[in-house]
Amino acid sequence: MADRVKAQVLGRALRVAALRAGAPSDIRFTERQLYYEVCRVLLPLPRGLRRPAFTVAAPVRYEDFRTALREHGPIPGLLTPRPVGPRPAGRHTPEADLFDYGLPRLLICESDEIAQMLRANGVPMESACPVLSAAELPLDPRVAGMLESVEGAAVYLLHDASAHGLAFPDRVRALTSIPDGVRVVPLGLRPRQAGSLHSTHLPVRNEADLESTVDPWESAWLRRNRYVEVAAVRPASLLRTVHRLVREVRPRGGSTQWGRVRTTGFLTWPTA
Repeated sequence: MADRVKAQVLGRALRVAALRAGAPSDIRFTERQLYYEVCRVLLPLPRGLRRPAFTVAAPVRYEDFRTALREHGPIPGLLTPRPVGPRPAGRHTPEADLFDYGLPRLLICESDEIAQMLRANGVPMESACPVLSAAELPLDPRVAGMLESVEGAAVYLLHDASAHGLAFPDRVRALTSIPDGVRVVPLGLRPRQAGSLHSTHLPVRNEADLESTVDPWESAWLRRNRYVEVAAVRPASLLRTVHRLVREVRPRGGSTQWGRVRTTGFLTWPTA
């Protein structure tokens, strides 16, 4: 009886979460993003919450979520992961002079699934910003040349809030050659940013050594073997904020600094 009730509760939560994940305009989303939407359905935070930084443990096991997902059947908007690996640059355009143009910005994601999700939702076209993942490095030398030809060009990095994620900028530099003069801009996610937004954390073992730039709160949080994935971000908030950050658009009346992440909408807990 208990298992049947549990399955019914998860099934209802999954149906609500699928609608939320695709809102407001038929957004495409990954399985991990749908999982975190289920977590938010099952463990909503009160509106208007004002408390010090903290994260919340996932209320449902991923294995139970996947069981409910199999029983539910096809879900509109749910992406099917593609094979991970380097993709030939310029394969989607017949333009012979593509690499003669300058490239002002490039986004590299730690997660290949998140990179696929951003591409599926049109980030490269809408923000004039190609999206790659760490699995697709090293950079094609022609793409590096496009970055080098633009003054002030930047490579933006999107990573999880974990010791491994905080080391992502160093790994990117080790995996590929970034031209001199091209800025490398980590966008986060950092533990304190996740904590200020009360994101869902998961346990992790055997984390890497902590980098020296973490503050005492982040250090203590990481030493409790916790991490928050970028996938925990509500899909609509992730898209909106990535567009804003890679184009370096400042929101009205506020800074784009992570200390004001609630004004940018990034990682904001859903209100619907």
